[in-house]
Amino acid sequence: MYAIVTTGGKQYKVAKGDVFDVEKLDAQPGDKVKLDVLMLNDGKKTVVDAATLAKKKVTCEIVEQFKGEKVLVFKLKKRKRYHRTKGHRQNLTRLKVTSMPTTRTSAAKSASTEAKAE
Repeated sequence: MYAIVTTGGKQYKVAKGDVFDVEKLDAQPGDKVKLDVLMLNDGKKTVVDAATLAKKKVTCEIVEQFKGEKVLVFKLKKRKRYHRTKGHRQNLTRLKVTSMPTTRTSAAKSASTEAKAE
């Protein structure tokens, strides 16, 4: 079972227990964050309906806040004796998926619980 979630203008494929890095979120380690779901798949059924997925969220726990690897930017103009080197480190947040929604709708859940009760 996996889901496609969105945060920081990017999309990530996640499953329960996954640890992944996203752009920095304003929260402390140990806090819970809910991410919007764009697609949900349980191996048999895929849900992409926006109305159904609007109610579903993936819950993640913030593991740590850190800086990513340094990215070097090198500018060069040939034969002009011009070159510049600059670096950049992105602030990132490491998340761990703690709970995932199911592909079953609330109507299907209530029907299955009624069937079990009988």
